[in-house]
Amino acid sequence: MKQIDGGVTAASGFLAAGAAAGIKYHDKTRKDMALVYSKVPAKVAGTFTTNVVKAAPVKRDIHIIKTEETIQAVVINSGIANTCTSKEGELLNEEMAGYTAKQLNLPIEKVLTASTGVIGCQLPIDRVKLGIEKLVPLLEDTKEAGKMAAESIITTDTYKKECAVELEIEGKRVVIGGMAKGSGMIHPNMATMISIVTTDCNISKEMLQKAASADIEDSFHMISVDRDTSTNDTFLLLANGMAENSYIDEEGTAFKAFCEGLRLVTKTLAKLMAQDGEGATKLLEVEVVHAGTKEEAKVLAKSVITSNLVKTAVFGSDANWGRILCALGYAGIEFNPETIELYIQGDGKSLKLYENGMATGYSEKEATEILSANKVHVMADMKMGKEKATAWGCDLSYDYVKINGDYRS
Repeated sequence: MKQIDGGVTAASGFLAAGAAAGIKYHDKTRKDMALVYSKVPAKVAGTFTTNVVKAAPVKRDIHIIKTEETIQAVVINSGIANTCTSKEGELLNEEMAGYTAKQLNLPIEKVLTASTGVIGCQLPIDRVKLGIEKLVPLLEDTKEAGKMAAESIITTDTYKKECAVELEIEGKRVVIGGMAKGSGMIHPNMATMISIVTTDCNISKEMLQKAASADIEDSFHMISVDRDTSTNDTFLLLANGMAENSYIDEEGTAFKAFCEGLRLVTKTLAKLMAQDGEGATKLLEVEVVHAGTKEEAKVLAKSVITSNLVKTAVFGSDANWGRILCALGYAGIEFNPETIELYIQGDGKSLKLYENGMATGYSEKEATEILSANKVHVMADMKMGKEKATAWGCDLSYDYVKINGDYRS
């Protein structure tokens, strides 16, 4: 298995496009609609926000995935979330799907939708339709087309997020590629994200859903920017079978290989989202090792990345290890603070901050240099067992408040 250049168009038979439809109220020239299309029907799986408040496209997609074996297209808009828009919003979402289906000569139930942006605004359906009319002729299977789609779904993101891998399954080349958006309102239980992952793997819908549901536990569920879980979180996984590998309909070597490839794609996308947190200057990676159970390791790691005091200390390059220890302590997991060890790593350097219940006598200057890296790694050795987990977040800067203070203005 190896990572390759590309995104949603990397796998055989998938086309994509991005265009400006004028939906974003503050910038009518910015690309704000994307379309992903499979030449042949693709098996579909998905996971969605756990927020009780769900966007119109989320509710429709959940229904479609439960009732349809395959789909062929996903149309996405950014700028308006189509959340808390009542029956009118649901009808407009249906119209968005229907118009896309008409342009592609597909049944409406073969088109999924996704929206991201401001909550409470109705979709400007005339602009949406014009956007769809622009998108369909632009559909291509090139890297550039995939890039355009990835750029078109972002909101406060500062860059596109793509990843693709190729692997061999029983002698056949299989490709998995994806794109994602997400920068704020990111918290475990999905995140504020739209992620579309495509693959040419020949796999059953049941196994595809099994892979998707298991995968997010170590990828999209392990990131946080601001402790807010969005209303529009959508992860869609499409498989069109064009790699022509032997049909995967049960667990085994082939399924394991597919899951490993999927994990590389989603973990990469997850880390890109954490690193691009609104106003962020650093990626914060927290690894918990030698925990008693896998779940305990996850809880402890996520407790540290979600601590505002830890995040601000990382922003200021301040080795305030007491904040890390405190975040571990209120996670709800029993441990002995006298035996654990804390380390920080960055730019190839490592430093132990805490052991035997007290500071190690480390150099504050050296600690500041390590914490000034673009990627800061914190490791907590719990001395309790053999399990481990890693979570990803970011620092908390002044710009986070600026961005969210005038998000609608």
